[in-house]
Amino acid sequence: MKTYECVCGARLFFDNTHCLACGHEVGWCPGCARISALESLAEGGYSCLHEDCGAALLKCGNYADHDVCNRLVAIVDGRAEALCDCCRYNDVVPDLSIEGHRERWAALEAAKRRLFYTLDLLALPHGTADEGFDPPLSFSFMADALPDAGLWRSTAGSERVYTGHAGGHITINVKEADDVERERLRVDMNESHRTLIGHFRHEIGHYYWDLLVKGRDEDAFREIFGDPAAPSYGEALERYYEAGPPAGWPADFVSAYAAMHPWEDFAETFAFYLDIVAVLDTAHHLGFSGIDHDASLPRMLSAFQQVGLAANELNREMGLTDLVPEVVTPTIRDKLAHVHRLVHQASG
Repeated sequence: MKTYECVCGARLFFDNTHCLACGHEVGWCPGCARISALESLAEGGYSCLHEDCGAALLKCGNYADHDVCNRLVAIVDGRAEALCDCCRYNDVVPDLSIEGHRERWAALEAAKRRLFYTLDLLALPHGTADEGFDPPLSFSFMADALPDAGLWRSTAGSERVYTGHAGGHITINVKEADDVERERLRVDMNESHRTLIGHFRHEIGHYYWDLLVKGRDEDAFREIFGDPAAPSYGEALERYYEAGPPAGWPADFVSAYAAMHPWEDFAETFAFYLDIVAVLDTAHHLGFSGIDHDASLPRMLSAFQQVGLAANELNREMGLTDLVPEVVTPTIRDKLAHVHRLVHQASG
């Protein structure tokens, strides 16, 4: 992730809506693809103040109305889209009449924007149903519970919402944006990490299985990840929650959940690949690494391990969990190589 510069010279970050130094409103300008300071126009809207841009802009509806976004849309021939290039993928958003849902929605949108930044960095294809994209990508952020004295309780008679993917549609339960609830689930499920961006990267892995593997590259997938029909997904899921992962799973899988079924193995490996790309992009732009996402996989892994080693030790000094808990074994390296090949083929 890059950092940017305000007209006053102060550093701007990807999630900023204001410059803390000079007070300018800021946002993501689609004209110059950066976080830029904004100037209000007399006729309405804003002008990007970056010296090489000057685009006429309106705030995304979710920025202007709900303050859960920080992106703008271009005004072309006096017209502009209602939602930005990230928010237009939403099918269902949280019920804002429930206290705390706006803040949780904002956290979900912040993670989704980072996902799209990485997908665009890799030039991975994605699109909506309105664009005729097959399969179309969409999101629902829904709840099955109500906040009650800081805790969560099931709502009688309502359907439970499961975070998951089906046919290009990604659903995330808004309780994942509650830090206390998410940490409780992380501990209960014995996960090294459980984060919002991690959920997005995992579920988008299922989306890209449908887009890049299904009916196209399934023989190569089976050679690396195994046969998804033996056992079936339902059988594998039941076995996993009854018995847990097999002994010695870290030698072959990036996480315990990846050991459940080949589809989950692919999604977890894809998510880990996006982790690597995102960390290297940030480290590169901050001057910590000379290797970026466009290097060969061996060079990417070497740089990622160097950055990860430093970050892990810094986190341990502060009593935090490791940034990079995964150990890249030869089997995991082969799986990452398969994902690396798919990504580069898709980006053309």
